[in-house]
Amino acid sequence: MPTDTSTTQAAPLNQSRRAWWQGTYKGDIYRHAQGEIVRADALHCLESLRESCADIVFLDPPFNLGKKYGKNGSRHDRKKESEYLEYMGKVIARSATVLKEGGALYLYHIPTWAIRLSPYLERHLNFRHWIAISMKNSFVRGDYLYPAHYALLYYTKDKPTVFNRPKVPKPICSRCKKDLRDYGGYKGYVAHGINLSDVWDDVSPVRHRKTKTRAANELPLVIPERVITISGCSGGLVVDPFAGSGTTILAAMAAGMQFVAADCESEYCGLMHNRVSEYLSGKGSH
Repeated sequence: MPTDTSTTQAAPLNQSRRAWWQGTYKGDIYRHAQGEIVRADALHCLESLRESCADIVFLDPPFNLGKKYGKNGSRHDRKKESEYLEYMGKVIARSATVLKEGGALYLYHIPTWAIRLSPYLERHLNFRHWIAISMKNSFVRGDYLYPAHYALLYYTKDKPTVFNRPKVPKPICSRCKKDLRDYGGYKGYVAHGINLSDVWDDVSPVRHRKTKTRAANELPLVIPERVITISGCSGGLVVDPFAGSGTTILAAMAAGMQFVAADCESEYCGLMHNRVSEYLSGKGSH
């Protein structure tokens, strides 16, 4: 729920001693009652956090496809494969250190990179799910099948402290308004929804300029909302070091969680700060 905005500031601060940092963090910081937004490289942000402070680490890095992000253009999203793997390996290792025992890490990526990064995750964490998120937004290339999903890899640090199984509405026929599936004798059990599976085919991309807050594509809100429903807890900490437009922040705030978010682009940090301020004032939506 939106709360008072008196703890926000118009311009970034230059240091912070909030409990999640190792000592004093120095840099551009937007502070809010429930968390902080910092302008920093993802790895630098993670290395500045104290060990075992986060309940959830959400990683949505650039996909290394040469897409343009902010003033840096496409150069930060077009590394050599070896360089990208080395960098992401360090991000994953530090993310595991930052997680509390029982905490959860989610990595959102395209399958070709998710499969390459999974060995790095396996070194530090326990595999829980490969969640396939239907997203038909590409073209058939060469002798491959039509790419129609993103991967959301879900790992935990030992046994999860929090695990909730959300329910989602049953699929209904748009014409007759009846169930699309025959639930037989189990119809009574699904009257209030069905258990969320590891295939999410109800997620819509955020690409139209009327619905997104920046030129680059945005993370659909339903993804961090479900992540937090599965693994979050009120008062806990969500860390998003590739925060972009700040969608994860809004989901965390709505769930009563604290947050640390980072992006290396000043433009995106300002955008996140404004979205949080608007949400807190009741003018924005999450």
